[in-house]
Order: sequence, then C-alpha cells, then structure tokens
Amino acid sequence: MRPVVRLTASATRALPRWLLLTLCIVYAAFGLFGRDPWKNEDAAGFGVMWTMAGGHTRDWLLPNLVGKFITDDGPLGYWLGAISIRALAPWVDASNASRLATGLLFCATCAFVWYAAYLLGRRAEVQPFKYAFGGEPEPRDFGRTLADGALLILVACFGLAERGHEATPQLSQFMAIAMLVYGLVRGAEKPLQGALWWGGALGLLALAGNPLLVSALLVSTLAMIVIVRELRSVWLLAIGLPLALALALAWPLVILHAYPDDAHWFVQQWINGSINRFSAPTGHVWLYAFKNLPLFTWPAWPLAIWAWVSWGGLRRKPHVAIPVSVALPVLILAVLQSHQTNRLYILLLPPLATLAAFALPTLKRGAINAIDWFAVLSFSILGIFVWLVWLAAQTGFPHPLARNLARLVPGFVPQFNVLAFVCAIGATVCWFALVRWRIARHPKVLWRSVVLSSAGTTLMWVLLMTLWLPMVNYSRTYRDVALQIAEHLPDDYTCISPVRLGDAQLASFAYFADMQFSFSQDCDVLLRQDSADFSAPSPMLNYAWKLVWEGRRAADRDERFRLYVRVDRPAPKAERHRHLVRQRRP
Repeated sequence: MRPVVRLTASATRALPRWLLLTLCIVYAAFGLFGRDPWKNEDAAGFGVMWTMAGGHTRDWLLPNLVGKFITDDGPLGYWLGAISIRALAPWVDASNASRLATGLLFCATCAFVWYAAYLLGRRAEVQPFKYAFGGEPEPRDFGRTLADGALLILVACFGLAERGHEATPQLSQFMAIAMLVYGLVRGAEKPLQGALWWGGALGLLALAGNPLLVSALLVSTLAMIVIVRELRSVWLLAIGLPLALALALAWPLVILHAYPDDAHWFVQQWINGSINRFSAPTGHVWLYAFKNLPLFTWPAWPLAIWAWVSWGGLRRKPHVAIPVSVALPVLILAVLQSHQTNRLYILLLPPLATLAAFALPTLKRGAINAIDWFAVLSFSILGIFVWLVWLAAQTGFPHPLARNLARLVPGFVPQFNVLAFVCAIGATVCWFALVRWRIARHPKVLWRSVVLSSAGTTLMWVLLMTLWLPMVNYSRTYRDVALQIAEHLPDDYTCISPVRLGDAQLASFAYFADMQFSFSQDCDVLLRQDSADFSAPSPMLNYAWKLVWEGRRAADRDERFRLYVRVDRPAPKAERHRHLVRQRRP
C-alpha cells in the first residue's frame, strides 16, 4: 500500500532559483582551475585529451596517451576535453582547459536529475493526501520541491567532490546515466520524446564507456518495460533502440574503415577489456567495496533505501522502478570489479539521488532532526579543522598540526593567497548564516532535511580548494619530479623507454617536460619506476646502462624513479638542455 503523505502547500515552497543555481555553480567551479593534473585518473585522462588536442585524426579516432593505446573507455569523454583544449588554447593552459568540459558535464547532469525528479513528482500516484477543504500542494509545486531535494542530495554525496572535478571519461558516463534516467521518465508521459532521449543516452554511454555497461542497462530497461505498465511503448524499441545502435556503432565502424589494422585490435581490446574488468572479486575487493561504497554514496543510499521501503505499495510505478532499474545493474557491476577502484561508483549517484528525493515526504521529524544535527556538527568540526591546518601551515601554530603537516608534505612552502582567503571566509560565513537560519526558523519545507548536508559538502569542497589547494596540488602533482628528470636528460636523446610507468606518470612527464616516449623501438634513455629495492636494468641489444638520476616526489614514499642513459651514446650537452628546461618552467 502507498504511504499517506500529508503536506500543506507551505511545505512545498520551492528553494529560490538563484540560491540553487549558485550552489551548483560554486560546487562545480571550485577545484576545476588553478591546479595541475593530479594522480592518478585525473592526470591519465588529461594525457589522452592533450594527446588528441595536439595530434591528428588518428589520435582522435584511436585514443592514445603519447602513443600508448587506451582501450578502457570509449572516446567521447576524451573528445570533449580535447575540444575544450583546442577552443581555449590561446588563453588557457591545456590542463585547466580540459576540465571546462568536466564542469559543463556536471551542470548538465544536475539539470537532468532535477527535471527527472520534477516530472516524477508531478505524477498522480505520488501526490499528497487531499484535504476536504483544500490546502494540499499543487502537483507542480510538489514536483519542484522534490526536484530541489534530488539536486541537493546529489550535491551532498561525499564521493562526488573529487570524482566530479576530474578530467576523466567517467564524467561523460555520469551525464549519460542521468540523461538515461530522464529519458525513461519522459517516456512515461511522452513516449516518442522519451524514446529519443533514452536512445541518445544509451548511445552516448556506449561512446563514453564500455559495451558491458551498456548491455547491462539495456537488459534492465527491457525487464522494466515488462514490469512497469506506464513505460510499455513501441517507440522505445522502434525509435530508441535503433538510435542507440547507430550512435554506438558509428565510432567503431569509422575506425575500422579508416585504420583497419589497428582498429581490429583496438575494438577487440575495448570489448574484451570491458568483460575482463568484471569477475568474481577476491576478498580484498569485496572489503574495499564494503568500506568505500557506502561512504562514497552517502547520504543518497540510506534515503534511497527508505524511499524503497516507504513506497512499498508502488514499487512498480515509475518513481521507484525507473531509478532502481538504472542503479541496480550499475551496482552489480561496481561490486564485481576485479580490482580495487571506485570508478563506477559515481554512476550510481543520479538514479540514487532521484529515488532518494521520494524519501523526503515520508521522513519522520526525528529523522530530519538527526540528519540536520549530524550535518551541523560534522561539517562545522571539519571546517574548523581545515582552518586550523591552514593556520598551522601559515604561522606554525598550533605546533602539533604544523609538525604533522611537515611530515606529510615535506618541502612544501605555504603562500598566502588573498583571493582564496576571501572565498574561504565567504563560504564559512554563508555556512554559519544557513545554520542559524535553520535552527532559528525551523522551516517546514521538504528540502530542509538535506539543505544543510549539501551546503556542508559545498563548504568543505570550497575550503579544500581554496585554503588547502596549494598543499593538495603539491602532494598530488608530478610537475617537480618531471622537471628534475628533464634536467638530467641528454639534449640530443632519441627517445625514452618507459618501464613500469603508470598512465598518470607518462602523461605528466610528457606534458610538463616534453619527454619523448617510445613503446616500440630501442631507445638510448630508460626511465623506470621502482621500489626501494631494485636491480639494474637488463642489457638491451648488448647496450650497458648508466644511472644518471634517481628521485621521487617529495610527498610520496612509495614511488621512486630512476633515469638511465646508454653508456655508448655521445656525452649530453647538459648546459643547453638546462636552459631549455628553465624556459619551460611556469
């Protein structure tokens, strides 16, 4: 049976549009600019975009990282980042320009989540109890309130902060998932439009992701059509499915025609890699998901579960069935990954936030107060801690924090940034003003239970990306170590053979120091990553190697890089090379 939702019109007063837009724009903008590509996925994704932007047609059709094919995901996310780099090249450096696409994709996702929840909230079966003399909210107002709540829940999710600001293909998949939810929701009212949105989303997801993910979502959608009467439409299969297939097959067919030799191997790796990425996970992978998935999706998952429980009599209706049909296959794939990674976790957030919004009308007052007080206490304490660490970095007081900071980021020299300080002050003042309003006014609107959580997450992200940004950037960039390596490279070297270098390291070294790597020929320079215990590289074609440099990032104790030069090569012109490297320094 359906829950009895008793609400008055005043409880569905919409959040001011300017406030909602400001919250989303502030959250999306901070952390995108003014920093280097970070290890690991951020730098690796940027490297492919940067290679595309500076390359030729082949680089755009066959995504690669300075010559190394990248077959984990489709090209769409890389295309968008490369287009941003090309468009902003005269004014913005490549690393910052690539993340403009990230911000736009995030905003598009927010729009799809809002409109999906809005359309579901207007449906007749979810409307509150009608009083004898009126006073209940109108369907349009109820839908807007639920949409505001869904967007606030999305922004409040802990895992979205970092993942939502990286230059990775996951952001285009994130947007496609939200578009898929919206397409199914729209199809319940306007089947033709919904089929077009759904087919377009599934095709874009194929271009951005991998075939197994798309297949799982297609199967779940077909199963839902059988279960949910409102979504039974011939348009979904007659129009949506052909559109999805056309978009999904366009890129593989083009590369098979243009570059048949490489494309056959590339497409095969793309398909096989998507299948091999998922298997019966080992115990430590299960443990990783058990520990990280609930934190990543908090607070969306407990609210989504409560919505599922409280709307028990209407689980075959679109407002429950659609988000579940999208979230369930993604959840299954997320916990069946063969390696420890949270790459797929972000794809759960749009359907979970949409479903979680329907928990808001059924929450008891005690639960609402508990959520509010948890947000007030936790985010206020964390905000004070961020300020204390920043103060310790600037002044050396408190002394214990300053000592711990020196151990964590040795060699970091703090600098005072007026603009960052003003932004941090502004965010902190807004937070305490919001807390005071919530405690003093005791508003009855539905979104009151999540506004503090979303504002608190935004506060923490703004503080981290202003007060802590120089420190975080110092600890997660490869800029310094790349320039150190470049100073010891022979000026006339032919190429560099990478040994055990990750994609993030390849991208950073090529971008910051213009290193020329080769994966197919014998080179006169060898760069390898080792642990502390290592042995000299084996001779290659009877060549002997000389160690000319070794080092690591100051904030990383695990990685150690060693640079070898072939013994019989001509002596390097070190002074001239150092001059060229100095010219590259920002």
